[in-house]
Amino acid sequence: MSRRLTRRTLIRSAALASAAHGLGLTRSMIAAPAQKPGIQHYMMAPEIAKDAPGTFAKLAAIGYGYIEAFGMAIHSFPEYRKMAADAGLGCPAGHFGLFGFAPVEKTLDDASALGVRYAVSSVLLPPSNEPFNWPAIMKKINSFEPDDFKRMADQANQIGEAAKKRAIQFVYHNHNVEFRKFEGGETGFSIFLKASDPELVKIELDAGWAAAGGADPVAILQHNSSRVRLLHFKDFATLTPVNNEFGGAAGGQIVDLGAGVAPLKASFFAARKAGVEHFIVDHDPPFHNQTAFEAAKVDYDFVASLIAS
Repeated sequence: MSRRLTRRTLIRSAALASAAHGLGLTRSMIAAPAQKPGIQHYMMAPEIAKDAPGTFAKLAAIGYGYIEAFGMAIHSFPEYRKMAADAGLGCPAGHFGLFGFAPVEKTLDDASALGVRYAVSSVLLPPSNEPFNWPAIMKKINSFEPDDFKRMADQANQIGEAAKKRAIQFVYHNHNVEFRKFEGGETGFSIFLKASDPELVKIELDAGWAAAGGADPVAILQHNSSRVRLLHFKDFATLTPVNNEFGGAAGGQIVDLGAGVAPLKASFFAARKAGVEHFIVDHDPPFHNQTAFEAAKVDYDFVASLIAS
């Protein structure tokens, strides 16, 4: 059966949107169908910057049910929300600049304006007034010790408490750096999980990055079923040697979903059993010998086939 938008689904979407408007609901609140894959904005960032309405319409035509926003690239959150809704896309989650540079309250204001349920961030840095310097940031992250992950957990708890007051759930997204092993076998990820409040801080597991860092995403899902709410799909041509360097060479091994060796199928079935709510394509560019839309279609087909199985 085709997953492209039909006249019937367009009419149904319009009816839902009309009902939501009458109830004072946003499209993001009602349209993030778990039976459809989502896609991370970052994958399509240049296309969205050039033509957001057209890009959203093409993603919906491929079959995507929602987009996970990338807040750092959005100029008007209400306008973004409307453009996504007009294309029939939900927006249940977004990544935001909670790295220690953006004030937490301002960031959560942005999340509220976008209407997301989940506000997501990755590696949390101590608050700083220093100018943004990405190489210096990566160097700092790659030198994290156990106490840094405990400090991150405290920071995440504070963000989570502030988010809760706005009916938003704070979520932490992993890369590969969290899985570097310390003395005694603990990792930054295990330290972070233990030190963070499981109600205030949920997890968006990037199965590909976890595998690249030497972890087993299936085991993470099995042992943290109440915390992982979103799953990112990212595939790698090779997972050896293990790479825990943030911003390092592992990124050059990213390939189309299903073309690599990351345990994505097993992760999906473990995630579905754990009650994970959203399954999101997160294929970092550049794309080789294809357009971003062609890559998005290949990746959609991979995840959609798992959801349909």
